[in-house]
Amino acid sequence: MAKMIHSMIRILDEARSVDFYDKAFGLAVVDRVVFPTFTLIYLGNAETGFELELTVNQGRIEPYALGEGYGHLAVSVDELRDEHARFTKLGLTPGKIVELNRDGKLFALFFFVTDPDGYKIEVIQRNGRYE
Repeated sequence: MAKMIHSMIRILDEARSVDFYDKAFGLAVVDRVVFPTFTLIYLGNAETGFELELTVNQGRIEPYALGEGYGHLAVSVDELRDEHARFTKLGLTPGKIVELNRDGKLFALFFFVTDPDGYKIEVIQRNGRYE
């Protein structure tokens, strides 16, 4: 069977992005591989084996156009409201908390935050299918 191992996004500033993902989600650099024209930075934590791969293309100065096809990354947390307050305190400007109900029951409680390169990340409370 296939096993999901990472998702990759292109970034402009390694230090800025590594700092954001550390502060926001506790992701740390687990590997860094330098090639002549690009660098791959793998971020992870003890919570999961899934990694976020940041790709820095040498010499790139213009922001990437995210286009219409990009959706979002998602992470789950135990206490969403506490995380929202923590993000706010860190100046990470989280969006409003959204409660999504279906058939009279909570389906999802979440907010979005935008990383330094414009990528949307959904922060969702562990519940139901999002354990």
